[in-house]
Amino acid sequence: MQNWLRRIAIWQAMLVIAVLAWGFTEGLRAIALPAAQQRLQPTLNGASFLAGRTAGAINHIMAHNLPIDPWARAAGGLFRWGLFRSGGPQVRVGCDGWLFLTEELRPWPEAEAVMAERVDALARIRDRLAAQNISLVVAIVPDKARVHGDRLCGAPLSAQSAARYERLVGALRTKNLAPVSLLEPLTALAARQDAYWRTDTHWNQDGAAAAAQAIAARAQGVGIDRPGGFATTRDDALTPGPGDLLRLMGLDILPDGLRPPIDRQHLAHTSEPEAAGGLLDEAGAPQVALIGSSYSVNANFHGALQEALGAKVTNLARAGGGFSGAAADYFAGATLREAPPRLIVWEIPERVIGQPITAEERAFFAR
Repeated sequence: MQNWLRRIAIWQAMLVIAVLAWGFTEGLRAIALPAAQQRLQPTLNGASFLAGRTAGAINHIMAHNLPIDPWARAAGGLFRWGLFRSGGPQVRVGCDGWLFLTEELRPWPEAEAVMAERVDALARIRDRLAAQNISLVVAIVPDKARVHGDRLCGAPLSAQSAARYERLVGALRTKNLAPVSLLEPLTALAARQDAYWRTDTHWNQDGAAAAAQAIAARAQGVGIDRPGGFATTRDDALTPGPGDLLRLMGLDILPDGLRPPIDRQHLAHTSEPEAAGGLLDEAGAPQVALIGSSYSVNANFHGALQEALGAKVTNLARAGGGFSGAAADYFAGATLREAPPRLIVWEIPERVIGQPITAEERAFFAR
C-alpha cells in the first residue's frame, strides 16, 4: 500500500514538473515573439524595473502573446458555438450562417449629444477646408445589420440603433454637409445579392464597388483631373474572405465544419494606367485623398473608388480608426501641408457615430 501511494506521489510530482516546464517553455516562446520584444525592450532598464513597467510588460505578454492562446480561445468559442449557437459577447448570430457585430445593435449612452458634437466638428473642418479650396465629401457607411436586417432573424436593433442612420443624415444636412447616403445603393444591391460578407462586418467587393460608384457620382462637380484608365480584374481562384467576426468568436483557426463557413471570394485588383513617359505616380501628387475606417482598406474599395472617379486616390484610411482616427493623423501630418488635394472623401461607419468620444478625439476637434 505504501509503495502504491509512493508511486502516485511520484507521478503527481512528475506531472507538476512537466506542466511547469511546459508553461515555462510557452512563456519563453511568447517573449521571443517580435511583438512581445517590441513591448518589452523599452522597459529593460533599471528605472523601468523599479517602477514596475518591466513586470507590467511581461504580464501583458503573458496575457496576449502565449502561443497556446489562439487554441484556448478556439476551445471556448467552439464550446459556445457547438452547444448554444452563441457568438459570444461581441458577435450576434443571425440565420443561414450570418453573423453581426453586437455594437451595431446596442444603444450607447448620450448618443444624441455625441452625434451632435461630431457633426459640429465635421462642419468646422468642412469650412476650414473650403477656405483652402478643398472640397469635402462625407460618405456614411450603413451598418451591416441595417442593410441585411432580414438575416438577423430574431436579433432586433435597439430603438436607438434603428433610428441612428436617419438621424445622422438629417443632422449632417442641417449643417449643409449633404452626405452621400450609401444606404440606398447598398440596399438595392442586397435585394439582388449579398452586399456585405456573412462572416465579416464589412461590405464585400460588390458592396464596395456600389459605394464607390455612389461617391463618384456625388463628386462629379469637383474639379479634379480624371485621366481614367483604371481597370479591375478578379482572380480566377476562390480564396477565403476576411472573416473578422469568426476571429471575434475565436473560431478563425478552425475548419468550416466546426464553425459557420467563411465567405469565399474571387479577389479583386485594380490596376493603374500608365502616363506618357512612365507610371501615373510620376504625373504629380493625387488630387483626391481618402480618409476613413477599415471599410476603406477592405474589399478593394480604394481601387473601386479610383476606377469610379477616373483619378488616382491617396488612401490614408486606418483600420480601427473609428470616426476620426485617420482624419486626425492626416490633418496633423505633412502630406496635407505639402500636397493638398482638391477633394477629400471622408468615409464614416454609421455604428461609430454615437460611441463615446475619446480624449484624443476631443483634442483633435479642438485644433
